[in-house]
Amino acid sequence: MISSLLFAMFVILMAIGVPVGVALGGAGTVAIALANPDTHWFGLMAVSQSFYAGLAKYPLLAIPMFVLVGSIFDRSGVAARLVRLAQSITGNGPGMLAVVAITVAMFLGGISGSGPACAAAVGAIMIGAMNRAGYPRAYSASVVAAGAATDILIPPSIAMIVYSILVPQASVPALFAAGMVPGILAGIGLIIPAVWLARRHNMGAEARKEPRPPFWRSLYQAVWGLSAPVIILGGMRMGYFTPTEAAVVAVFYGLFIGIFVHRTMSWRDLFPILREAGELSAVIMLIVTLAGIFAWSLSTLSIIDPLTNAIVHSGLGPYGVLTLLILLLIVAGMFLDGISIFLIFVPLIQPVAMAFHWDLVWLGVVLTLMVAVGQFTPPVAVNLMVSCKIAQVPMESTVRWVVWMVGGMMGSLVLVVLFPQLALWLPHYLGY
Repeated sequence: MISSLLFAMFVILMAIGVPVGVALGGAGTVAIALANPDTHWFGLMAVSQSFYAGLAKYPLLAIPMFVLVGSIFDRSGVAARLVRLAQSITGNGPGMLAVVAITVAMFLGGISGSGPACAAAVGAIMIGAMNRAGYPRAYSASVVAAGAATDILIPPSIAMIVYSILVPQASVPALFAAGMVPGILAGIGLIIPAVWLARRHNMGAEARKEPRPPFWRSLYQAVWGLSAPVIILGGMRMGYFTPTEAAVVAVFYGLFIGIFVHRTMSWRDLFPILREAGELSAVIMLIVTLAGIFAWSLSTLSIIDPLTNAIVHSGLGPYGVLTLLILLLIVAGMFLDGISIFLIFVPLIQPVAMAFHWDLVWLGVVLTLMVAVGQFTPPVAVNLMVSCKIAQVPMESTVRWVVWMVGGMMGSLVLVVLFPQLALWLPHYLGY
């Protein structure tokens, strides 16, 4: 009875517009209090302890740092120089600006790990350029939003850090390594329909009139940005710093580039950057801690074990169950952000995965791929919100283009599901 009330209250709170974190924490608190009618105050004390325990975790320190990195590189001029380098390689043929947008977004994923931050950085440069070249605004917004979704797959990834908090058996370095190849596959899965659509609808005719940037000059200007993922990921691999420390190194490296190298930032810019990153980080951390109360209530009320047994003995088998989970997360991704999806569903999915002997690192990559799809799938798509605001188009106008991008990334998901070694061979090779 109380377990049904827990989920019913959560759904009702979400339906009336209560923020996800408050809905999770509120439903969990009420359920815990009702489960101990004679000791309400003791239950509420446990809630406060669970709140603190959900926040006091060392890997969570990386989240505000990587959020700050995204804001810094957004203003440092790195994205603009990477765009010119990519254009010098691809040229200005049909669909090539779409390839540039997706490729640069993938590369920025190796710096910030935040999809909305990448959508803002790439969109501010590429959407205007694509519009001038004759690409429809809705198409440009769709390409940028989809390309930015690869950021949570290509390390470093804020979503994977959250997953490692929920699933301690999957370490952050192993998840980062496992996301590399699927992230590249997802990018290729987006490039194929983007180029096909551009050529089919004869987009980008004006781009052919633009001169091709010189390669060596563009490479020289982009070398500081190209070095960022090498320093961040290489330093972690060599053991010079942990993922959390790598986020701090990335912050100072970005400040050095923006203030002293490119000189696109000043010390006065630091306050709005810190304020923006602080606000976003506070929202993420609050959702994480309130979701910890919800997860603790699931454990306290003994809901997970009966639910796991029912799923495992449903007769669907591992692939049938996995298919249902993917369909469920597709629907959830249309309405919830990625971190909320992890916090709600991972405590329920992990026991099922252990019962079927699924690799938890591989499962993290599969779930992250689903979250990536949700970041540009209407009606609630954080990346698409950002790119549509920059392009000044309504989100519904992007559906005819987004559906092809979703299909491309789903193809990458199918490959990772059918061939788990696509995700696991690199962490195994690196010894994680």
